[in-house]
Amino acid sequence: MKVLGIIPARYASTRFPGKPLIDIQGKSMIQRVYEQALKTDTLHKVVIATDDNRIAEAARDFDGEFVMTGSTHQSGTDRCAEVSKQLSEFDIVINIQGDEPFINPKQIDLLVSCFNQPNVQLATLIKEINTEEELFNNNIPKVVINSKQEAIYFSRHTIPYIRNADKEQWLIKHQFYKHIGIYGYTTEVLHEITKLQPSSLEIAESLEQLRWIENGYTIQTRVTNLETIAIDTPEDLNKIIS
Repeated sequence: MKVLGIIPARYASTRFPGKPLIDIQGKSMIQRVYEQALKTDTLHKVVIATDDNRIAEAARDFDGEFVMTGSTHQSGTDRCAEVSKQLSEFDIVINIQGDEPFINPKQIDLLVSCFNQPNVQLATLIKEINTEEELFNNNIPKVVINSKQEAIYFSRHTIPYIRNADKEQWLIKHQFYKHIGIYGYTTEVLHEITKLQPSSLEIAESLEQLRWIENGYTIQTRVTNLETIAIDTPEDLNKIIS
């Protein structure tokens, strides 16, 4: 099983333009993500996928491998699919978020381990929710899983709803999970899902993984106890470096 790690990186972020190239204690964010991915035990190759020459030039400066892609992709998944067609010798693709400069390599290895069991199509990570702040934060996608640890549904709303209990008791009554946004795909399934049209559930929640579930694909999950730190805005960066 050959595994390819891809870090999609675009310059034109609405909330934080140029985000991959911001300096974090002497290194760009994209360099930090790339170097963390190289520390895994399971990835056979790591590449940056970008449509921007500034990001490509930054990768050259730190001897990072990159692949130039089209500029019309709507998601990191679409960008990964283009790269995997160019690097077709890999069986599994791991989509590593380009805005998590301190991602723990063990999280990537945990995700790859999903594909050691038969018939896994897609995989992602989840983490237990233990605070009301996270539980009722609509910016944090929640996940419901079945007995096989497959994702049944993702929502920005708090799910499931605990009937006949005050909200202060929900964490006692049920174990809730949040989604950690790193994905794994078999290359075959990756190419299939990028041909799908946006679905009604995806549009409603603005979560692309619902398109896959709505079209009958299964998403295997693994529970991680490691936290991730994503940088979506300049304020997030200030919290890290302050």
